[in-house]
Amino acid sequence: MTAIAPLRVACLGAGYFSQFHYEAWARIPEVKLVGAADLDLRAAAATGLAAFDDLDQMIAETEPDILDIILPPSGQAQAVRAAITAGLRIVICQKPFCRDLAEATQIAAEAEAAGLTLIVHENFRFMPWYRAMKSAMDAGEIGTVLQATFRLRPGDGQGPRAYLDRQPYFQTMPQLLIQETGVHWVDTFRYLFGDPAAVYADLRRINPVIAGEDAGFVLFDHPGDVRAMFDGNRLLDHATDNQRRTMGEALIEGTKGTLTLYGDGSVTRRQFGQQDEGEILPPDSWKGFGGDCVHALQAHVVSGLLYGTGFANTASDYLTVIKTRDAIYRSAETGQKSRI
Repeated sequence: MTAIAPLRVACLGAGYFSQFHYEAWARIPEVKLVGAADLDLRAAAATGLAAFDDLDQMIAETEPDILDIILPPSGQAQAVRAAITAGLRIVICQKPFCRDLAEATQIAAEAEAAGLTLIVHENFRFMPWYRAMKSAMDAGEIGTVLQATFRLRPGDGQGPRAYLDRQPYFQTMPQLLIQETGVHWVDTFRYLFGDPAAVYADLRRINPVIAGEDAGFVLFDHPGDVRAMFDGNRLLDHATDNQRRTMGEALIEGTKGTLTLYGDGSVTRRQFGQQDEGEILPPDSWKGFGGDCVHALQAHVVSGLLYGTGFANTASDYLTVIKTRDAIYRSAETGQKSRI
């Protein structure tokens, strides 16, 4: 055991997505939420915790074991450096991580030099359907994996009001589909198939009211000659009662069978040469975000801190995701396969 429960957790940020962070932390028995900070003090106070509009003051007064940074990239480096100065030992930072590869590399190096464990809050790999698919693959249930496809179809990108009701800044992002959303599957594909060696991308903008791309294809070259396809289109939907649960559908195909992810969160396995599908994960019943993946990530960090079980997505490891993202945009610009 490397720490003592209850762990004191303070959160920086009280924007739209922070609600899922606060709610999930509150359900972890080994954790005590001790503070919330935001430039909008009223938003921080709305969490019901001790509220601050100054990070240094919050750290000094609450003495957290974990700082959860729930900010966009522009404020992340400064917040991590404040945590380093204060002598904190573990920080979780929301994605996209930092403003570019250079800043991310520098912050990761500074954290490592200071003995700070810096973890990127990339939660899609913690979704229960990807865990079930990974377990089935590792057990050899579909034989040798040869290819995979994820079809992103959230259906929220049509018309002049696209994204305005939930995350209006999407309209002005110069890079949208990959920078904001596709990176989830860059990391998830890494988790499932290993680090890609190269990518080929064809990206486009369909809705003229937005600045960035909202559709495209990305082909990943993974170890073992596995090919994975990210097929994204934010204007189109998929068959589900909740377009944001899985945000699309997936196939993982092997020599002995196929795994299929449906929009209800269920996963099936069809044996090679057969027509019937057997369910290996039932439909998802969680009413919140993404099969409760935020809670799963946070519980993973708590376990690593209390019981030494290790950490996924440390900042230094996550640099591969950023390098892959940059290679995707480079490929789209040049029309050529880009090595990572």
